[in-house]
Amino acid sequence: MDLEHGKCWDTSKKDSWKTVLVLAYQSLGVVYGDLSISPLYVYRSTFAEDIQHSDTNEEIYGVLSFVFWTLTIVPLFKYVFVVLRADDNGEGGTFALYSLICRHAKVSLLPNKQVADEALSTYLLEHPPENKKQSKVKLLLEKHRALHTALLILVLLGTCMVIGDGLLTPAISVFSAVSGLELSMTKAHHQYAVVPITCFILVCLFALQHYGTHRVGFVFAPIVLTWLLCISTLGIYNIIHWNPHVYRALSPYYMFKFLEKTRKSGWMSLGGILLCITGSEAMFADLGHFSYTAIQIAFTFLVYPALILAYMGQAAYLSQHHHTTKNIGFYVSVPESVRWPVLTIAILASVVGSQAIISGTFSIINQSQSLGCFPRVKVVHTSDKIHGQIYIPEINWILMILCVAVTIGFRDIKHLGNASGLAVMTVMLVTTCLTSLVIVLCWNKSPLLALSFLIFFGSVELLYFSASLTKFREGAWLPILLALFLMTIMFVWHFATIKKYEFDLHNKVSLEWLLALGPSLGIARVPGIGLVFTDLTSGIPANFSRFVTNLPAFHRILVFVCIKSVPVPFVPPAERYLVGRVGPATHRSYRCIVRYGYRDVHQDVDSFESELVKKLADFIRYDWYRKQRGNSCSEDDASHSNDSTGECRLAVIGTIAFADATAYEETVQPGSVSVGFRTVDSIGDVIEMEPMGEERRVRFAIDDDDFEGDSQAETEALLHEELEDLVAAQQSGTAFILGHSHVRAKQGSSVLKRLAINYGYNFLRRNCRGADVALKVPPVSLLEVGMVYVV
Repeated sequence: MDLEHGKCWDTSKKDSWKTVLVLAYQSLGVVYGDLSISPLYVYRSTFAEDIQHSDTNEEIYGVLSFVFWTLTIVPLFKYVFVVLRADDNGEGGTFALYSLICRHAKVSLLPNKQVADEALSTYLLEHPPENKKQSKVKLLLEKHRALHTALLILVLLGTCMVIGDGLLTPAISVFSAVSGLELSMTKAHHQYAVVPITCFILVCLFALQHYGTHRVGFVFAPIVLTWLLCISTLGIYNIIHWNPHVYRALSPYYMFKFLEKTRKSGWMSLGGILLCITGSEAMFADLGHFSYTAIQIAFTFLVYPALILAYMGQAAYLSQHHHTTKNIGFYVSVPESVRWPVLTIAILASVVGSQAIISGTFSIINQSQSLGCFPRVKVVHTSDKIHGQIYIPEINWILMILCVAVTIGFRDIKHLGNASGLAVMTVMLVTTCLTSLVIVLCWNKSPLLALSFLIFFGSVELLYFSASLTKFREGAWLPILLALFLMTIMFVWHFATIKKYEFDLHNKVSLEWLLALGPSLGIARVPGIGLVFTDLTSGIPANFSRFVTNLPAFHRILVFVCIKSVPVPFVPPAERYLVGRVGPATHRSYRCIVRYGYRDVHQDVDSFESELVKKLADFIRYDWYRKQRGNSCSEDDASHSNDSTGECRLAVIGTIAFADATAYEETVQPGSVSVGFRTVDSIGDVIEMEPMGEERRVRFAIDDDDFEGDSQAETEALLHEELEDLVAAQQSGTAFILGHSHVRAKQGSSVLKRLAINYGYNFLRRNCRGADVALKVPPVSLLEVGMVYVV
């Protein structure tokens, strides 16, 4: 897989179909593990309490009809044909939709936005509007800040339900697979065997997470493929042997007949039927690891037919066996001669399906953390070759404890199914709402088309969602409680993060203050490089002024570093670093903005430090060349700039170095090098960019003919002097200056705000990983500055 762009497919035409088919095969183990094991528990959960299997077969035929049309409408029509097209540079999932919407409408609540971010190659709008007239929906969303918050809450709700699904899916999948033992032992032994065996498998599954899936991932696809072939073969056998006419139940007529007979109990039983689409969201969430065509082919030509045959086969068997009313399930329709092999394959398939949702949970928590919506946790990348395979120790063990507790507490398919069903439908409703916004804002389609999409698919999902809510006391309370708890944590963290940024923004100091620091004030410059970390993209942060006040000295090379997330999945390495001067060249102060996407892998501190020094050296060479051309920001310009910060322009420094080269040539996207982007000084500011031209080729060359005599000699001398200062400072060592913050609600704040800030946020801050741990800063190089934020 290409680590730079997060893709794992080759787009060359020569072997495109071969590549697509291989990816379709590989997607079985990653994408469809959860969806493919749903036949284990759908019928059992549906007939658990609300409806009974009668001699007329109206109930079983009605359930089969509902299953068929639900699988057809939601996974096939909605996801395969519509939602999968709403990708963000090939990435899918809740945050991909939110990222798309934020780029096409100014609704993002992320701090430190810059107009320069809009010049990123991955930021470009894929569907530019045909006319300049803006959509009324877009104007409405941008006008009301309350709608920005509502949109974020909707995204957080979907995220929390995905995390809840990561807790419930392993429990119900493994429990359903192991429950096949009940046909091979007495009821007394079965009660004391299934739960311990399930818990043992779950503990082993979570305990092996730190090894990463790349070590055993090659067996995932064969297991799921074997399982799909197994259930489809069993389905064909049961159809031919028991009821060849069961296909008639696929008619929508049987759905209406089912509801007419069962009425309220039939509506309530929909909470079990909806489990047939558990795992459909994974098709979209895992889009970044495969291609749209590969996922589409795998589902349409293999997964979908296999599931339909499996459900038809179970219905055919049950239509001729009414004495199994108390024992309805998957395994009763399996011939006794092959029951043990099927049980083994089912357990393996349930483990694969559980692994996929656990990995997805790690991924979405990492995305939430990148966008400032989740406390900092340790993220371990388990593979150097395959992008996106991560392991989060704290989340893993919490999920394991909760998963085992849920299994022991519920002990049956009914309660686990009710809980899982509500989580699944909530995620799908969130996806439907966000996709309808994408249709209007990103695809520039008619609002009527988006409304039709929302009404058609939303009404189907609301029907199932309402049925799930009736099961509140029978297990559905768990995902609601978990979502409220997680949303509280995420919203409090995000709210406090925004308030801290606004505090920094309003308390930053001027450039004149920095330039005035010197021996006359008792301030000394010491050897070395000082990296001052801040969330600000302009101005001098208050934590640096506090640092100088308490310790009247700072380093010879001073760099204000801002590590920020932008609403794109990946930032190409050539566009990651924005570098500029802070003050005149003689002051040796710089600003470096490092931009990451929400799926990017952050560098470790050693590679980051060396990479930063290289980028500074490249910038210094480029800036002196630009100065000779008359385009550089001089000392006078910096001190009297129209910009409130008084800083020079920032330049994008790519991956090709200037070192030991007389010429520098690179093909760049419009505006990606040395464009004078201004920073957005507040979250509410709106700054429009000028239209960019076509891609251009920029060449930087330092030739003897360009400069003459003393001018060139002077320039080269100053250039070498600055580079020598940089090298000497690097050899002296690097210090990382970070703020150690305590946040307090200001007087007069509401009780709710004081509880959220004074207790909630500070508790989370004390018990999560600090910025120094997240950056892996060596303790010997760390300088922490205490800061009290009154927000």
